Amino acid sequence: MSKKALFLLSLLTANAMAYPPLQPLIEKAKPNDTLLIPAGTYAGPVVLDFPLTLDGQNQVTIDAGGKGSVVFIDTNGAQVRNLHLTGSGNSHNDIDACIQVRGNFNIIKDNQMDDCLFGVDLQQANFNIVRRNQISSKAVELGMRGDAIRLWYSMNNQVTDNQIKNSRDMVVWYSKDNTIAHNKATDGRYSLHFMYSQYNLVEHNHFYHNSVGIFLMYSDDVVVRDNYIAYAMGSTGTGVGFKETSNAVIENNQMLYCAVGIYSDLSPYQPDTTNKIKGNLIAYNGTGILFHNDWTGNVVSGNRFKGNFQQVSVQGAYTAKRNRWESNYWDDYQGFDRNGDRIGDTPYELYAYADRLWMDKPFAQFFKGSPVLEVLDFLEQLAPFSQPTLVLRDASPILEP
Repeated sequence: MSKKALFLLSLLTANAMAYPPLQPLIEKAKPNDTLLIPAGTYAGPVVLDFPLTLDGQNQVTIDAGGKGSVVFIDTNGAQVRNLHLTGSGNSHNDIDACIQVRGNFNIIKDNQMDDCLFGVDLQQANFNIVRRNQISSKAVELGMRGDAIRLWYSMNNQVTDNQIKNSRDMVVWYSKDNTIAHNKATDGRYSLHFMYSQYNLVEHNHFYHNSVGIFLMYSDDVVVRDNYIAYAMGSTGTGVGFKETSNAVIENNQMLYCAVGIYSDLSPYQPDTTNKIKGNLIAYNGTGILFHNDWTGNVVSGNRFKGNFQQVSVQGAYTAKRNRWESNYWDDYQGFDRNGDRIGDTPYELYAYADRLWMDKPFAQFFKGSPVLEVLDFLEQLAPFSQPTLVLRDASPILEP
């Protein structure tokens, strides 16, 4: 018996009595056919090992019965569309998913996926399209859910217009030249997490009420622009984060109501590279930008800093002035614009006073934002007991239009 037959037999046994299997209808089709599946509920799993379009016309459910993956695509040029996929297994090791993809030039669109551990898993799969799907994981605690969309060693894919809720992460590992755009993700952990992935484009996404918005780890030359990221709260709450990431462009995004708007750790990491943070709205966060240490190589220009509890802070050091700060709007700027050119007559300077306490002494974090610490900070600014440290200087602060 072939490996494919054994796979299907082992997974269909538990579900065979509940629903009729869909696989026999697939075996009767010819390559490049469009199979319009009659309305109803069918037993999974389904294996596509030749190019075929499966169309459920929004009237078909495929249920894997709680074992394995619902659909396994092991070919090029297949389509899976207008289906309700549900009931995968619970194995993280096997990556039990609604759809697993191991081929190229496949299209997965307009499907509803729920009660699957993982949503769509692409491994060494290139030039695929994952579009307009609704994806949610199993009803278990956050850390035990699977990833909504997972790319592993996969290049030139388009992940667009998907709606994700109650899944764990969307992850991109060892993958490059992918476009992730116009997606909406909420109530998860990492809206989008890159590891060792270069030259990817992330734009026009809405990520909110997740633990972390977008995090780039060891992933160079990534463009993140025109995204809305909000309500990333909690001890790890971050809008956009970097770790040892170089040549990133963070442009025209909104980071709102997060614990930290932007977090940077040893970035940029490669010699003679920069990270460009420009044109963003960084507003109403606990900290606008938080640097892990006194690093260099970031160009921060044309951003709007509004309503943040702290505009910029540095862990393990006091200053971020080795980075370039140019033409940002600061809502706590106290200078004037006498010639009307929308540029402040004096530089914006940010100093560290008593607000360092909560960073230097972990137990003091309990008092962050409290009247006691606010009074200490106010007194320090009126009559500092020691010379305050200059955190940054923006020589040409702009006035808000």
